[in-house]
Amino acid sequence: MAWLPAHDDRRDLATIDGEAARYLGLALLVVGGVLRVGPMFVLGDRFTWPLATQRGHKLLTSGFYRFIRHPSYSGALLGESAGSLLFRSGLGLILIALLLPCFLPLIGAEESLLQSEFGEGYVAYRSRTWRLLPFVY
Repeated sequence: MAWLPAHDDRRDLATIDGEAARYLGLALLVVGGVLRVGPMFVLGDRFTWPLATQRGHKLLTSGFYRFIRHPSYSGALLGESAGSLLFRSGLGLILIALLLPCFLPLIGAEESLLQSEFGEGYVAYRSRTWRLLPFVY
């Protein structure tokens, strides 16, 4: 993904016509960047890898987490899509679609951990929010 979109654009291979794709990519880059990095600042020390809960961990349901349960994953996918759109790479977008299944096990593990930690509070939160993209998933 580091070189394919630019290569496609330069060689005009499987490119998306029009400058609108580039502007959409720029907008998605900004939104994706905010969604990817913003939750890291909001959660601070609670943003961990591997997944873990800490003492005094509280379920956050406001701000970035008001509508989307996994905004940082959403931001990563939007940011990667943005790079492909900036270079009008249709092949890059296909590769991004192939990345989505890599995120699903992480999301499932995170949701299981949060449900075991917060119980019915997390179930209620899950019922009124979206995993990655509002109105879609």
